[in-house]
Amino acid sequence: MIKVSQLLKTVSTADGELEILRGIDFEVPSGASAAIVGASGSGKSTLLGLLAGMDVASSGKIWLDGECLSDLDEDQRARLRAEKVGFVFQSFQLLPALTALENVMLPLELAGMSDAAATAERFLGEVGLENRLNHYPTTLSGGEQQRVAIARAFARQPRILFADEPTGNLDTRTGERVIELLFELNDRIETTLVLVTHDQRLAERCQRCFNMSAGELREA
Repeated sequence: MIKVSQLLKTVSTADGELEILRGIDFEVPSGASAAIVGASGSGKSTLLGLLAGMDVASSGKIWLDGECLSDLDEDQRARLRAEKVGFVFQSFQLLPALTALENVMLPLELAGMSDAAATAERFLGEVGLENRLNHYPTTLSGGEQQRVAIARAFARQPRILFADEPTGNLDTRTGERVIELLFELNDRIETTLVLVTHDQRLAERCQRCFNMSAGELREA
């Protein structure tokens, strides 16, 4: 489902070119789960952004479900994300003017789904928020907001789900519940799951684990 070959990402600085990612090669099979762990600044989130087509590599190739991202323009990458990719952000990225239900409905409506409201309600029920549908993000706890973000990501039933530190802002108990939700939904929908995390408990739940250090990736 995901294949990466000789991936390189550099940025220009006052002191010259800085390599953020260097020569990365790895694969994640369809329906599998993989964790990417490493210290802050090691390049984990940069890699996730490249895999999701939100950024462009300096060189190398990324294939998602058989499509090579470097062969696509920005609009085509956006189309691929809309059709096949879900993303759970550490900062939730909920729209404050929309209720929980409306936040989950929005991407479904943009995708042209006729039953967006019913689908959004069903997935919010999956994450235990059936009684919080009409609440705005500011009235929800951090754990509840993260569950809304998970419901939003899974409601389109994406082929691939990327999650950036999905438990990073949560207390231990809520984090454990979010982990269970991720894997429950992953198992049922058979979505390929790629997580960036500092949480060793979360990494150990994944079928494969990769360590990122100084821009290089190695399987643990």
